[in-house]
Amino acid sequence: MSQDPKRAVILLSGGLDSTVTAAVARSDGFALYCLTIAYGQRHVVEVTRARAVAEALRVEEHRVTEVDLQGIGGSALTGHMAVPKDRGVGARTEGIPTTYVPARNMILLSLAFAYAEVCEARRIYFGANIVDYSGYPDCRPEFIRAFETVAKLGTRSGTMGKPTEILAPLLMLSKAEIVRRGFELNVPFHLTHSCYDPDQAGVACGRCDSCLIRREGFRQAGVVDPVPYAVP
Repeated sequence: MSQDPKRAVILLSGGLDSTVTAAVARSDGFALYCLTIAYGQRHVVEVTRARAVAEALRVEEHRVTEVDLQGIGGSALTGHMAVPKDRGVGARTEGIPTTYVPARNMILLSLAFAYAEVCEARRIYFGANIVDYSGYPDCRPEFIRAFETVAKLGTRSGTMGKPTEILAPLLMLSKAEIVRRGFELNVPFHLTHSCYDPDQAGVACGRCDSCLIRREGFRQAGVVDPVPYAVP
């Protein structure tokens, strides 16, 4: 496999942001090589949704890799802590929420760089967003740029003068802007999953931070969210 500047790795969770990010990469002319990480998250249904999204987007390749972060814990998404519900905008933007998974994005990006070396991609598309999740330290632009530097020093391609770049096209967009961009790109929103605490059937709770932010985004964008919620 020869190094291809139009080949990109996409960290695809199956959520709204990563799916729109994948569609943006495709519109930029890249062949999509998607990587999904099953890390022991309570909302493991997103892995199933990621498979469906990858199929709908007709990606070149989709790999699912397992990493056990439950063994480390420290998060409501990988442990037994309750997922926060019914929080207002003020509460959601104060401090680091319990849904933060320790070092998750460092781990995910490390795996993405490994995959990029294997498929010889020069770009990694990452659905980070700091407007809605200002409390997550691993969604900040300074983190992304610093990680690029680390990867340049610690990968074969980087030391050979062919570094891989991280692109975060949604970083500074509001959720409504992300939704509008997704509609422009014909994103299959009905296949996506955003809820942190779905029921056993995978139905979104409608009350966790992620559900509230998603629902507000669709409402502000003036379009209907096609996924069902336990709370109308």
